[in-house]
Amino acid sequence: MKYVLISGGVVSGLGKGVTASSIGVVLKACGLRVTSIKIDPYLNIDAGTMSPFEHGEVFVLDDGGEVDLDLGNYERFLDVTLTKDNNITTGKIYQSVLEKERKGDYLGKTVQVVPHITDAIKDWIETVAVIPVDGKEGPADVCVIELGGTVGDIESMPFIEALRQLSFQVGPDNFCLIHVSLIPVLGVVGEQKTKPTQHSVRELRALGLTPHLLASRSAEPLLESTKEKLSQFCHVPVDNILNIHDVPNIWHIPLLLRNQNAHHSILQQLNLLSRATRPDLQQWTEMAESYDNLTESVRIAMVGKYVGLTDSYLSVVKALLHACVARSLKPSIDWIAASDLEDDSLKSTPEAHAAAWKTLKSAACVLVPGGFGDRGVRGMMLAAKYARENNVPYLGICLGMQISVIEFARSVLGWERANSVEFDAQTPNPVVVFMPEGSRTHMGSTMRLGSRRTLLQTPDCITSKLYGNSEYVDERHRHRYEVNPDVIGTLEEAGLKFVGKDETKKRMEILELPSHPFYVGVQFHPEFKSRPGRPSALFLGFILAATRKLEAYIGRHQNGN
Repeated sequence: MKYVLISGGVVSGLGKGVTASSIGVVLKACGLRVTSIKIDPYLNIDAGTMSPFEHGEVFVLDDGGEVDLDLGNYERFLDVTLTKDNNITTGKIYQSVLEKERKGDYLGKTVQVVPHITDAIKDWIETVAVIPVDGKEGPADVCVIELGGTVGDIESMPFIEALRQLSFQVGPDNFCLIHVSLIPVLGVVGEQKTKPTQHSVRELRALGLTPHLLASRSAEPLLESTKEKLSQFCHVPVDNILNIHDVPNIWHIPLLLRNQNAHHSILQQLNLLSRATRPDLQQWTEMAESYDNLTESVRIAMVGKYVGLTDSYLSVVKALLHACVARSLKPSIDWIAASDLEDDSLKSTPEAHAAAWKTLKSAACVLVPGGFGDRGVRGMMLAAKYARENNVPYLGICLGMQISVIEFARSVLGWERANSVEFDAQTPNPVVVFMPEGSRTHMGSTMRLGSRRTLLQTPDCITSKLYGNSEYVDERHRHRYEVNPDVIGTLEEAGLKFVGKDETKKRMEILELPSHPFYVGVQFHPEFKSRPGRPSALFLGFILAATRKLEAYIGRHQNGN
């Protein structure tokens, strides 16, 4: 197995995840099979219990793993299906070591960070690296490992030591270290400064790891003099100093790396030049350049709780991008804080309330994504009601589906206090209830998680037609509440149709309003399986409906054109 390690220096948030994904894309374009691992040095077992404000979205895998959002980047860029073990955390490592210690596996030895924690890290990496993730048999050729955080963080020290040992163990031909660092420009001087990178590399070398390539992040392209200075003081050949400067969209980054011959430097370090081909990125180039040349856009109102940090809805944003690009459109997302739509906001912040409503009413479609907790719920209901009553295309995902059920029960059935028991435990009309197998004492990994099958109940519904008249779909879930099976009959009599159910037919997965151009709610998260060039069927339908082209599209595909 060949390993490419991506580390980061100076500051966090430099885009190590996109860099790692892009390197994977270029190596894959050279004819190699690629897998990836993300190391998160936090003590959490996984990302499942972390607030989106704290860490961005929680990405869900087929096997139910709740992982870092960078694994979403890997899956989208590399078109692979990863496992929860592809995300390593300090919590997972210590948990596995302590379980062994309790069982007596260490035969009375004193359990220490070195060698026991570091050995556990190496074993985990070597075990996961050989798991095929691209649908083919046998291990990949290259494993790209991203080390989260910044070099020098106390949390990442055991991982750096383990990776130092791994590099020595596998030998220089099987290990390539790429260090991502920042090249700032001070406003007063206007000069590209290399000192932060010098210090970062010095610290890395002091810990026993020497970078083979530098990936320098900057706003503008690096000057040759800057590259020469970096080469001199960081002991990295000038040809191995890559520059990842700001680009119009992130699909350009693999092209940027290809144009700087990053693949040649990596393949040379890994002794793979004889096995690799020239990188074929023609389709990728067309995708990146076509997006730059798009002129028409569609306005999408995103009504959520965590709109202050767009990474909270990263996969939804990417799925909208994939669907829009497929229709030669640019997504124009209007972020609306759900609480700004509420009546209380009219009194406390009237300007924000007026602006939120103006934005909602000027959008071509409305999307309410997932979330937890009761903040902003009334605002989401108002958005769902507005979309339902004004024939505006609506897509509700997870919580967004439950919101549409609550709003329908209140407005159409007249159940004024209809609610989810998550928001009102005493509601006389619980239309959304806690799942019977859920845990009320533990939060982590106690939800309905991962890929589950949804059976489509009728071919005569929008969802079935968008999914190609399939009898079922497999999509990823992340929820602990569901629509109350006891009220389904009443809701359907009033016009709300549940066109997708699980295999027991007791869990409602997809709802539609047949009298509406596009009013769809799904309990699962279709955004997690959307890919560039292969958008999610529901997101594509949503954008088609927003541009009034859904009927024509369905008509063409029904006729086999």
